[in-house]
Amino acid sequence: MYDTPTLERTVDNSTVKFSARDVHVFYGETEAIKGVDVDILDKTVTAFIGPSGCGKSTFLRCLNRMNDTIDICRVTGKITLDGADIYDKRIDPVQLRAKVGMVFQKPNPFPKSIYDNVAYGPRIHGLARTKADLDVIVEKSLRRAALWTEAKDRLNEPGTGLSGGQQQRLCIARAVATGPEVLLMDEPCSALDPIATAQVEELIDELRQSYSVVIVTHSMQQAARVSQKTAFFHLGDLVEFGETGQIFTNPKDPRTESYITGRIG
Repeated sequence: MYDTPTLERTVDNSTVKFSARDVHVFYGETEAIKGVDVDILDKTVTAFIGPSGCGKSTFLRCLNRMNDTIDICRVTGKITLDGADIYDKRIDPVQLRAKVGMVFQKPNPFPKSIYDNVAYGPRIHGLARTKADLDVIVEKSLRRAALWTEAKDRLNEPGTGLSGGQQQRLCIARAVATGPEVLLMDEPCSALDPIATAQVEELIDELRQSYSVVIVTHSMQQAARVSQKTAFFHLGDLVEFGETGQIFTNPKDPRTESYITGRIG
Protein backbone atom coordinates (compact mmCIF):
# COMPACT_ATOMS: atom_id res chain seq x y z
CA MET A 1 0.00 0.00 0.00
CA TYR A 2 2.76 2.45 0.84
CA ASP A 3 5.50 3.38 -1.58
CA THR A 4 7.26 5.62 0.94
CA PRO A 5 9.96 4.12 3.17
CA THR A 6 8.70 2.85 6.50
CA LEU A 7 10.53 3.40 9.75
CA GLU A 8 10.13 1.74 13.09
CA ARG A 9 10.84 3.68 16.25
CA THR A 10 10.56 2.48 19.78
CA VAL A 11 9.43 4.21 22.93
CA ASP A 12 9.53 2.33 26.25
CA ASN A 13 10.79 -0.69 24.26
CA SER A 14 7.53 -0.78 22.29
CA THR A 15 7.09 -0.08 18.61
CA VAL A 16 5.45 3.24 17.73
CA LYS A 17 2.46 2.57 15.46
CA PHE A 18 1.08 6.07 15.00
CA SER A 19 3.04 9.26 15.46
CA ALA A 20 1.34 12.67 15.41
CA ARG A 21 3.22 15.96 15.33
CA ASP A 22 1.69 19.45 15.56
CA VAL A 23 -1.74 18.22 14.43
CA HIS A 24 -4.43 20.90 14.17
CA VAL A 25 -8.01 20.32 13.04
CA PHE A 26 -10.30 23.12 11.86
CA TYR A 27 -14.04 23.07 11.18
CA GLY A 28 -14.26 26.15 9.01
CA GLU A 29 -12.62 28.86 11.14
CA THR A 30 -13.06 26.97 14.42
CA GLU A 31 -9.96 25.21 15.72
CA ALA A 32 -11.06 21.89 17.27
CA ILE A 33 -7.59 20.33 17.81
CA LYS A 34 -4.65 22.53 18.80
CA GLY A 35 -1.19 21.21 17.99
CA VAL A 36 -1.32 17.62 19.25
CA ASP A 37 1.94 15.63 19.57
CA VAL A 38 1.58 11.96 20.56
CA ASP A 39 3.05 8.51 19.87
CA ILE A 40 0.62 5.57 19.93
CA LEU A 41 2.24 2.20 20.55
CA ASP A 42 1.63 -1.15 18.89
CA LYS A 43 -0.13 -3.95 20.80
CA THR A 44 -1.27 -1.47 23.42
CA VAL A 45 -4.69 -0.06 24.35
CA THR A 46 -4.60 3.74 24.37
CA ALA A 47 -7.61 5.55 25.86
CA PHE A 48 -8.64 9.09 24.92
CA ILE A 49 -10.57 10.73 27.76
CA GLY A 50 -11.94 14.20 28.41
CA PRO A 51 -15.18 16.20 28.65
CA SER A 52 -17.74 16.18 25.82
CA GLY A 53 -16.61 18.37 22.94
CA CYS A 54 -12.94 18.32 23.98
CA GLY A 55 -11.70 16.93 20.63
CA LYS A 56 -11.00 13.29 21.48
CA SER A 57 -13.29 11.83 18.78
CA THR A 58 -12.15 14.45 16.27
CA PHE A 59 -8.53 13.43 16.82
CA LEU A 60 -9.44 9.73 16.64
CA ARG A 61 -11.00 10.31 13.21
CA CYS A 62 -7.74 11.89 12.03
CA LEU A 63 -6.07 8.49 12.37
CA ASN A 64 -8.07 6.91 9.53
CA ARG A 65 -8.92 10.11 7.66
CA MET A 66 -12.63 9.94 8.47
CA ASN A 67 -12.51 13.73 8.76
CA ASP A 68 -11.91 13.76 4.99
CA THR A 69 -15.64 13.07 4.62
CA ILE A 70 -16.53 16.42 6.26
CA ASP A 71 -16.35 19.25 3.70
CA ILE A 72 -15.48 22.05 6.12
CA CYS A 73 -12.86 20.04 8.01
CA ARG A 74 -9.14 20.72 7.49
CA VAL A 75 -6.26 18.80 9.10
CA THR A 76 -2.70 20.16 9.30
CA GLY A 77 0.50 18.74 10.79
CA LYS A 78 1.83 15.24 10.27
CA ILE A 79 0.49 11.80 11.20
CA THR A 80 2.48 8.71 10.31
CA LEU A 81 1.56 5.03 10.45
CA ASP A 82 4.66 2.82 10.60
CA GLY A 83 6.61 5.91 9.51
CA ALA A 84 4.52 6.61 6.39
CA ASP A 85 2.59 9.89 6.16
CA ILE A 86 -1.11 8.88 6.00
CA TYR A 87 -2.04 12.26 4.47
CA ASP A 88 0.40 11.80 1.57
CA LYS A 89 -1.47 12.28 -1.72
CA ARG A 90 -0.33 8.81 -2.83
CA ILE A 91 -2.19 7.14 0.05
CA ASP A 92 -5.64 5.78 -0.82
CA PRO A 93 -7.94 6.47 2.17
CA VAL A 94 -9.96 3.33 1.40
CA GLN A 95 -6.83 1.18 1.68
CA LEU A 96 -5.83 3.08 4.82
CA ARG A 97 -9.18 2.25 6.42
CA ALA A 98 -8.65 -1.44 5.67
CA LYS A 99 -5.46 -1.16 7.72
CA VAL A 100 -7.03 1.02 10.41
CA GLY A 101 -10.42 -0.46 11.31
CA MET A 102 -13.09 1.48 13.16
CA VAL A 103 -15.93 0.60 15.53
CA PHE A 104 -18.51 3.29 16.19
CA GLN A 105 -20.51 4.41 19.20
CA LYS A 106 -23.73 2.66 18.24
CA PRO A 107 -23.68 -0.84 16.75
CA ASN A 108 -24.26 -0.35 13.02
CA PRO A 109 -24.48 -3.76 11.32
CA PHE A 110 -25.33 -3.67 7.63
CA PRO A 111 -28.87 -4.84 6.69
CA LYS A 112 -27.34 -8.13 5.57
CA SER A 113 -26.75 -11.56 7.04
CA ILE A 114 -24.23 -12.08 9.83
CA TYR A 115 -21.99 -13.82 7.27
CA ASP A 116 -22.24 -11.00 4.72
CA ASN A 117 -21.53 -8.34 7.36
CA VAL A 118 -18.17 -9.95 8.10
CA ALA A 119 -17.45 -10.91 4.48
CA TYR A 120 -18.13 -7.40 3.13
CA GLY A 121 -14.65 -5.93 3.67
CA PRO A 122 -12.68 -8.96 2.47
CA ARG A 123 -14.85 -9.06 -0.67
CA ILE A 124 -14.36 -5.41 -1.65
CA HIS A 125 -10.63 -5.55 -0.90
CA GLY A 126 -10.16 -8.82 -2.79
CA LEU A 127 -8.78 -10.68 0.22
CA ALA A 128 -10.46 -14.02 -0.59
CA ARG A 129 -10.10 -15.86 -3.87
CA THR A 130 -12.69 -18.55 -3.15
CA LYS A 131 -15.79 -19.10 -1.04
CA ALA A 132 -13.70 -21.44 1.14
CA ASP A 133 -11.17 -18.64 1.77
CA LEU A 134 -14.03 -16.32 2.71
CA ASP A 135 -15.51 -18.94 5.05
CA VAL A 136 -12.16 -19.13 6.88
CA ILE A 137 -11.95 -15.33 7.24
CA VAL A 138 -15.53 -15.09 8.51
CA GLU A 139 -15.04 -17.81 11.11
CA LYS A 140 -11.68 -16.45 12.24
CA SER A 141 -13.09 -12.92 12.56
CA LEU A 142 -16.15 -14.05 14.51
CA ARG A 143 -13.89 -16.07 16.80
CA ARG A 144 -11.67 -13.02 17.35
CA ALA A 145 -14.77 -11.03 18.27
CA ALA A 146 -15.90 -13.80 20.69
CA LEU A 147 -19.09 -14.26 18.67
CA TRP A 148 -18.54 -17.53 16.81
CA THR A 149 -20.25 -19.80 19.36
CA GLU A 150 -23.37 -17.62 19.41
CA ALA A 151 -23.47 -16.98 15.66
CA LYS A 152 -22.20 -20.13 13.92
CA ASP A 153 -25.71 -21.60 13.49
CA ARG A 154 -27.23 -18.25 12.49
CA LEU A 155 -24.82 -17.05 9.80
CA ASN A 156 -27.59 -16.53 7.24
CA GLU A 157 -29.80 -14.58 9.63
CA PRO A 158 -29.78 -10.76 9.64
CA GLY A 159 -27.08 -9.12 11.75
CA THR A 160 -29.73 -6.66 12.95
CA GLY A 161 -31.48 -9.57 14.71
CA LEU A 162 -28.67 -9.90 17.26
CA SER A 163 -28.75 -8.25 20.69
CA GLY A 164 -27.05 -4.87 21.12
CA GLY A 165 -23.91 -6.38 22.62
CA GLN A 166 -23.76 -9.07 19.95
CA GLN A 167 -24.24 -6.43 17.23
CA GLN A 168 -21.27 -4.48 18.58
CA ARG A 169 -19.14 -7.63 18.60
CA LEU A 170 -20.33 -8.28 15.02
CA CYS A 171 -19.09 -4.78 14.11
CA ILE A 172 -15.74 -5.64 15.73
CA ALA A 173 -15.64 -8.88 13.68
CA ARG A 174 -16.38 -6.83 10.55
CA ALA A 175 -13.56 -4.42 11.45
CA VAL A 176 -10.95 -7.17 11.98
CA ALA A 177 -11.98 -9.14 8.86
CA THR A 178 -9.80 -7.00 6.57
CA GLY A 179 -6.70 -7.86 8.62
CA PRO A 180 -6.12 -4.38 10.09
CA GLU A 181 -3.15 -3.44 12.24
CA VAL A 182 -5.01 -0.82 14.29
CA LEU A 183 -8.54 -0.76 15.73
CA LEU A 184 -10.15 2.60 16.52
CA MET A 185 -13.15 2.48 18.86
CA ASP A 186 -15.31 5.57 19.37
CA GLU A 187 -17.17 5.02 22.67
CA PRO A 188 -17.96 1.41 21.68
CA CYS A 189 -19.85 0.61 24.90
CA SER A 190 -21.92 3.75 25.42
CA ALA A 191 -25.07 2.12 23.98
CA LEU A 192 -24.57 -1.21 25.76
CA ASP A 193 -25.80 -2.62 29.07
CA PRO A 194 -23.27 -3.51 31.82
CA ILE A 195 -23.03 -7.20 30.87
CA ALA A 196 -22.42 -6.47 27.18
CA THR A 197 -19.95 -3.73 28.19
CA ALA A 198 -17.98 -6.22 30.28
CA GLN A 199 -17.87 -8.64 27.32
CA VAL A 200 -16.57 -5.95 24.96
CA GLU A 201 -13.98 -4.80 27.51
CA GLU A 202 -12.73 -8.37 27.90
CA LEU A 203 -12.55 -8.61 24.13
CA ILE A 204 -10.53 -5.36 23.90
CA ASP A 205 -7.98 -6.85 26.28
CA GLU A 206 -7.66 -9.91 24.03
CA LEU A 207 -7.47 -7.84 20.84
CA ARG A 208 -4.42 -5.90 22.02
CA GLN A 209 -2.38 -9.09 21.66
CA SER A 210 -2.75 -8.60 17.89
CA TYR A 211 -3.56 -4.93 17.34
CA SER A 212 -2.90 -1.41 18.47
CA VAL A 213 -6.26 -0.37 19.96
CA VAL A 214 -7.29 3.26 20.45
CA ILE A 215 -10.52 3.82 22.38
CA VAL A 216 -12.43 7.03 23.02
CA THR A 217 -14.44 6.67 26.21
CA HIS A 218 -16.52 8.98 28.40
CA SER A 219 -16.03 6.50 31.26
CA MET A 220 -12.87 7.03 33.29
CA GLN A 221 -13.49 3.68 34.97
CA GLN A 222 -13.48 1.99 31.58
CA ALA A 223 -10.25 3.76 30.58
CA ALA A 224 -8.65 2.60 33.84
CA ARG A 225 -9.81 -1.00 33.26
CA VAL A 226 -8.87 -1.51 29.60
CA SER A 227 -5.96 0.78 28.71
CA GLN A 228 -2.22 0.87 29.30
CA LYS A 229 -1.83 4.45 28.04
CA THR A 230 -4.22 7.37 28.52
CA ALA A 231 -4.45 10.75 26.79
CA PHE A 232 -6.47 13.53 28.43
CA PHE A 233 -7.97 16.12 26.07
CA HIS A 234 -9.46 19.44 27.16
CA LEU A 235 -10.76 22.23 24.91
CA GLY A 236 -8.86 20.86 21.91
CA ASP A 237 -5.54 20.48 23.72
CA LEU A 238 -3.82 17.21 24.53
CA VAL A 239 -3.18 18.16 28.15
CA GLU A 240 -1.44 15.02 29.35
CA PHE A 241 -0.42 11.61 28.03
CA GLY A 242 1.20 8.75 29.88
CA GLU A 243 0.82 5.42 31.64
CA THR A 244 -2.80 4.94 32.65
CA GLY A 245 -1.96 4.27 36.29
CA GLN A 246 0.08 7.45 36.51
CA ILE A 247 -2.59 9.59 34.81
CA PHE A 248 -5.26 8.41 37.26
CA THR A 249 -3.23 8.36 40.47
CA ASN A 250 -0.56 11.01 40.01
CA PRO A 251 -1.46 13.40 37.16
CA LYS A 252 1.10 16.09 36.40
CA ASP A 253 -1.29 18.76 35.12
CA PRO A 254 -3.84 20.38 37.45
CA ARG A 255 -6.47 20.24 34.67
CA THR A 256 -6.09 16.45 34.52
CA GLU A 257 -6.48 16.22 38.28
CA SER A 258 -9.57 18.44 38.15
CA TYR A 259 -11.16 16.17 35.53
CA ILE A 260 -10.23 12.92 37.30
CA THR A 261 -11.66 14.20 40.58
CA GLY A 262 -14.84 15.50 38.91
CA ARG A 263 -14.25 19.24 39.28
CA ILE A 264 -14.39 19.81 35.52
CA GLY A 265 -16.27 17.88 32.85
